Amino acid sequence: MSEFFGTAHRQLQDEHGTRRLADRLEELAHAAFEPQERDFIQCVRMFFLSTVDAHGQPTVSYKGGAPGFVRTVGASELVFPNYDGNGMFMTLGNIAECARVGLLFIDFERPHRLRVHGTARITKDEELLSLYPGADCVVHVTAAQIFVNCGRYIHQDPSKLSPHVPDAEGQQPFPAWKRLNVFDGALPLADAHHVEEAGGTIPFEEYSGEANPAPALMPHKAN
Repeated sequence: MSEFFGTAHRQLQDEHGTRRLADRLEELAHAAFEPQERDFIQCVRMFFLSTVDAHGQPTVSYKGGAPGFVRTVGASELVFPNYDGNGMFMTLGNIAECARVGLLFIDFERPHRLRVHGTARITKDEELLSLYPGADCVVHVTAAQIFVNCGRYIHQDPSKLSPHVPDAEGQQPFPAWKRLNVFDGALPLADAHHVEEAGGTIPFEEYSGEANPAPALMPHKAN
């Protein structure tokens, strides 16, 4: 039984031939932060937080602060402060009603995205509050699923498009992450063929990100 996918997800995956890839990505999801994920999270200056209200209406908010304002405090736990806002208390009110949250961390330089799904609670623990002068409370998140997303559509320079955005003819570079050996045997046939043309699979240590697509991987027809 998948924790990620329902009937509609499966129908779309089957339509596009990506069920095996989706399953592989779910297999790679984990509940404990890996060292590089801890380092990344604790260096960010912003992230996006999704919460759900009592009516089931989701909302997304931007959270920003000095590097270190998000801290990992356990194998699957992180905290961040709540500062003075507009008085609506959308985020805190939603968390009080429904603990489920989603966090999206973005590295605009690499580019890279990390998602965290889990549950949150509000705390006024004095020890945690002492870490955040000016905060009125702290949000404590326990992660259930931690996983990466393809970062190729992140615009590194706000004045320029990502090189992966399809052109007027629908052509785009083939994503290097699909060459990672952890996805061997899980890709749709067309993507597997592109991997062969590009020279085969690569270990994660050779993955350089998606910022500068290699000429050998171009062009690729966008789905």
